[in-house]
Amino acid sequence: MRAVVKNGVGVFTPQGFLDGNSSSSFLSIDDIEATAALEVDMILVSLKRVIFFNKNGLDIFMKLFSKVRQKNHATVGFCDYDEKKYRAINVFYQDKMYFSLYKTIEIAYLFSSSFQNQNKNVLLYSEDRSQRSAMAIELHDNGHNPIIAQTSQEFKEKSSNKDAYDAIADLTYLGQMGQKIATRVTGNAIIYSISSYLDAEISNKFNIQYHNNSLNVGFRLFVFDAYKVISMNVHALNFFSKLASSAAEYNASICFVGMDFEKTTETFKDTLEDAGILFYEQMDDILKNKELLQELGASSAANTKIKRVINKQTVTELPRFIDATVVTIEMMTNSKAIKQSAEVQAITIKDKTDKIASSIGYYGDLDGMVILVFPKGIAKKACELLIGENTDDVELILDTLAELVNIVGGKIKTLLSDQNISVDITLPRTYNDVDSLLEVIQDRKGVQVELSFNDDKFLFFLTR
Repeated sequence: MRAVVKNGVGVFTPQGFLDGNSSSSFLSIDDIEATAALEVDMILVSLKRVIFFNKNGLDIFMKLFSKVRQKNHATVGFCDYDEKKYRAINVFYQDKMYFSLYKTIEIAYLFSSSFQNQNKNVLLYSEDRSQRSAMAIELHDNGHNPIIAQTSQEFKEKSSNKDAYDAIADLTYLGQMGQKIATRVTGNAIIYSISSYLDAEISNKFNIQYHNNSLNVGFRLFVFDAYKVISMNVHALNFFSKLASSAAEYNASICFVGMDFEKTTETFKDTLEDAGILFYEQMDDILKNKELLQELGASSAANTKIKRVINKQTVTELPRFIDATVVTIEMMTNSKAIKQSAEVQAITIKDKTDKIASSIGYYGDLDGMVILVFPKGIAKKACELLIGENTDDVELILDTLAELVNIVGGKIKTLLSDQNISVDITLPRTYNDVDSLLEVIQDRKGVQVELSFNDDKFLFFLTR
């Protein structure tokens, strides 16, 4: 099958049914590589003429996409589908969406670097806040004017006036950007959802590695949404008791919200409370109580885990970490970064005035933490596009900064993946002052890189 190439995008258009028996006959690695040799930005498979597909059919394309990503680094994915097909693909791959989805080929063109500086007004919306931010940054970098709808209702109202926009982008997904393991909320709480009957399976379903890395990054408040929990047995009781003991080493708090003990013995609740777990009836009892949020989720110097030194492999990949960070900040501030110094040392921040910070962890083939320290001026400038206006609201800036750092994490993940290094990333942790950050990382050594954006100092720190 030959691809049609336009605006830097190569598109294959299979017809009929895509299943395990037919997909391999539509497309071969030779077809893909022949198209990639044309130096296209994207290689996409159009689904507009596909009557039916199943996961086996799409898996054939996944293998080909993986080879293209490793060899040519082009964006890969699907385009030209309706909402039913979009939802089906999301169900099939869930948290393993390493490819991109574009509702139409016209939307894909907007994200192609060969279609830059067209100055299109693009209304965009995604249910995933990180995706909204990622799409806005890519469109902005390509010379377009993104208008972000923050809610589905706002999108419905704005999209009804089609003449107001050059393009409307929804049901679109940029691969590697989503983060669905947990939800970050104001106050730096991570919320886990649990349901049904809790038994020994909870230890298999719960991502303990992700949880431990979230502790390492600096999260100190973990909330279990237990509204839909029917009951638990002694195995689940022991799991949560051990989880609470582990959290105590970091002075972290674990809370249960909405747990009904009608079918669970009260002695279980007493045991969990003795282990340090707190119980609340409503989520708002925590999230709308700023003093309580500060008390439960505040940073603390209590951290008895063994400190590890930064290793050679991490230092070797340092340029990729810096590139992902610099490219994102340059995009958002329209300024050029200048590297001023790089040293292996404990983090050193001489001037703490008007600084805010964020950290994000990664784990897998490599593990560690990236810390970014911003002057408030840079943070405000970098967040203006995503917020849609200039603001001095510190909480809003911190929330938006976390989304920005989440995108940096996604770029790091992609760059490492191109080197066959597989990592997952935690959600970002933000700090409204430098002292709170220093309490968490204490005296860990790492690589500290001093950068300058328009004479404003910016700090990058990579540690384990």
